[in-house]
Amino acid sequence: MAMVLDKVVPFGRSMDEYIKIFNLTNADLNKRIIGIGDGPASFNAEMTRQGKSVVSVDPLYQFSGDEILQRFNEVVDNIINQVKATSNDWVWSYHKSPDDLRHNRVKVIQEFLSDYETGKKSNRYAVGELPKLAYDNQEFDLALCSHLLFLYSDHLDYNFHLDSIGEMLRIAKEVRIFPLITLMWKHSQHLDEIVKYYTSKGYKIDIEKVEYELQPGGNKMLKITRDII
Repeated sequence: MAMVLDKVVPFGRSMDEYIKIFNLTNADLNKRIIGIGDGPASFNAEMTRQGKSVVSVDPLYQFSGDEILQRFNEVVDNIINQVKATSNDWVWSYHKSPDDLRHNRVKVIQEFLSDYETGKKSNRYAVGELPKLAYDNQEFDLALCSHLLFLYSDHLDYNFHLDSIGEMLRIAKEVRIFPLITLMWKHSQHLDEIVKYYTSKGYKIDIEKVEYELQPGGNKMLKITRDII
């Protein structure tokens, strides 16, 4: 799998962010969860510490912890400076300021790195990427995908979204995706078609408002559930 590290922005999110992003209940947290495109999130580390079950999949995991940290250090200031330059355009409700955002991202990657090598050995961090994942049908209860599908709609076409969501529904009973807007902060051009497609196939579709918002309008999550007959 050829992934070039210098094209990657390794920003991860915390367990608290995941809970808010995906409206995760206590019951949800006790399910078998797979996080797709988790990057250097601390969700897996924090959940594992609490005895819960999470597998994280990302092409980033072909790299060592040191390489991931080095790449993070190369990009973090540049990104935060870009955010500072446009700080009035962002929503400072969860993260209180650009510096707070930076602090949170640093904390998350440190937490991730403290767990990464151990987690790799027990296959909690697995190299892989959509639209094809190496897991059995219905191996998980819940597949979470944050900041990949819909966000990168201008780079990833409709068929990629369709195939990726189909694959997530193959391995999990329920899929949740956040956010539903693009990097340009526009409603994803693929969303309505995806909703129509899965509705026609008999899936239950919900678009839920969440308590987390950083991009203006980026406070909605798509939930697709296989109808359990």
